[in-house]
Amino acid sequence: MPTSAVELQIPNAENVTVTEDTLTVELSDGRTLSVPLAWFPRLSHATLQERHNWRLIGKGHGIHWEDLDEDISVEGLLAGKPSGESQTSFKKWLESRGM
Repeated sequence: MPTSAVELQIPNAENVTVTEDTLTVELSDGRTLSVPLAWFPRLSHATLQERHNWRLIGKGHGIHWEDLDEDISVEGLLAGKPSGESQTSFKKWLESRGM
């Protein structure tokens, strides 16, 4: 029985906007993807300055926030995956920030 493989082309991120409640990513294929900021607790608890201090990584395959030690992949966003960080890890991160 013949099988065929479908190769998915994941678009690259081109621009990122973080508001009080939404993470919006403009993709190279023309789509704009918005997800609730609550999906990413570190971003939710970040200052405005920290939220705006992002850079594209892996030629646009992901987004990195240096100040927050947060990485989000375009593939994960397209799949609808929120942060996979454990509550224990997040709690330690919050405590390190004095929160």
